[in-house]
Amino acid sequence: MLNVVFYFQVHQPYRLRHLNVMDIGSDESYFDERLNREVMRKVADKCYLPTNKLMLKLIKKYEGKFKIAYSISGITIDQFKQYYPEVLESFKELAATGCVEFLGETYYHSLSFLYNKDEFLAQVEKHTNLMIQEFGQKPTTFRNTELIYQDRVSDLVFDTGQFNTIITEGVRRVLKWRTPLFAYKNYSRTMNLLLKSYQLSDDIAFRFSDKNWSQYPLTSEKFIKWIDQLTWKNDDNKNQFLNLFMDYETFGEHQWAETGIFDFMEKLPEEVLKHQGLGFANPKDANKLANYQQEPLAFPQAVSWADEERDLSAWLENDMQNNAIETLYELFERVLAKGDPELIEITRKLTTSDHFYYMCTKYFNDGDVHKYFSPYDSPDQAYIYFINALADLEERL
Repeated sequence: MLNVVFYFQVHQPYRLRHLNVMDIGSDESYFDERLNREVMRKVADKCYLPTNKLMLKLIKKYEGKFKIAYSISGITIDQFKQYYPEVLESFKELAATGCVEFLGETYYHSLSFLYNKDEFLAQVEKHTNLMIQEFGQKPTTFRNTELIYQDRVSDLVFDTGQFNTIITEGVRRVLKWRTPLFAYKNYSRTMNLLLKSYQLSDDIAFRFSDKNWSQYPLTSEKFIKWIDQLTWKNDDNKNQFLNLFMDYETFGEHQWAETGIFDFMEKLPEEVLKHQGLGFANPKDANKLANYQQEPLAFPQAVSWADEERDLSAWLENDMQNNAIETLYELFERVLAKGDPELIEITRKLTTSDHFYYMCTKYFNDGDVHKYFSPYDSPDQAYIYFINALADLEERL
């Protein structure tokens, strides 16, 4: 059977306000309250609320046969509570269906696994406690920030004793001749790996409304034909997984309602379920559905779902990015030693990966994507505001 696995990333950072040198020592907030509120309410009205309503309708219509999964960063839930509590309630309605899995991750959507192992584990634990508190679920599937993964991530996650599955990008340089449709094991065979099928995922997330795309317009019927052409039928009844991973903001925000994205999603479950041998699964289901000897895959170098390189260059390519994040984590050691809860919380919000993403200086399509998400006029501006925040943080210390 081929199981369609939908996973959606739900994340909004705390964006920095325009911090000038004269602001250092002013004891004002680093974060742009007005902008963060505006963005949250805009995205909630365009995406979160209408898409949650649709997903709930589909789950009820197909009586539990339609399943989805979310990874919601902790700081996003904090902003739901601050700016739009109805959104959190709508996710709780989905949780109550029993058809929705909530994944584990770092609370602050950070790159902490690269710089501070203890902080990484602390953020994962904090996020787990939030999922239990808000949704009544203790996650057993882990998704690192932006699907970043390498072998040592699985070691850290396995040692928590909590997770049995990790999801990441189906990078061609790792898979080589293999297909992302199988469930794999990590290099030490201790955890399941589910790999994103990026071609079909990106057809929905990025190409759906592109009128210059040769396959435009994309309909649910056409998409099912593509799924039907996959090689899964030749594999002796082995359960496989079509992992469609994307930002939740695909629906209504990146792809506006006028593009037909909601109509596409509403019709897709019917098209899937009318085909024998097709169905839906949650990521956690791989633990029992993988009815074969799973091949181990090694990821000695880090991969992600970002940019054409699908590595860490979206956050750590240039001198500004590296200087900013190295300075941050050096300061973080001093913040933790001081033990001030307010300073620790501020610093953790500064670990959010988006701050470094905005400093990226790539060109062409990747550069355009970075500019689309950035609230700043340039990467240099993003760097200056961040460094000024760190200078103020050091003065507070």
